[in-house]
Amino acid sequence: MDRGQLPMATVEGALGALVILGVVAGFTLGAPPPTGTGAQLDAYAGDALTILRDEPPRHGGETRLAEVTESARDFQRERGALIDRIERVLPENVMFRIETPHGTAGHPKPSRIATGAATVTTVNGDVTLRVWYA
Repeated sequence: MDRGQLPMATVEGALGALVILGVVAGFTLGAPPPTGTGAQLDAYAGDALTILRDEPPRHGGETRLAEVTESARDFQRERGALIDRIERVLPENVMFRIETPHGTAGHPKPSRIATGAATVTTVNGDVTLRVWYA
């Protein structure tokens, strides 16, 4: 009695189609949001501010954060570099907004989304960093 066998090309084609469907489904459905976001986001914000607080200034002052809080002119001069530095410190999937006595930088904070925050006091005032998942 002859048994029928599927040609190998048919088996490979079916497996390839399953892999492609799996990848498409992964992109379509996306990853679930991280759990326990509040504490992790607070940690990201606190860690980023600690790094900025301990960095030397680019032009003058005690620290990088003290420099950007010295005056509105200093904040505007350092705004772009501050944004770049925070983007390098935070994970790629985390967005931010930093608030100083002389201005804010970063992305507008969306409403109804979990955020984390940390505040550091400098010689020129408080600096708050708010973060959230993109």
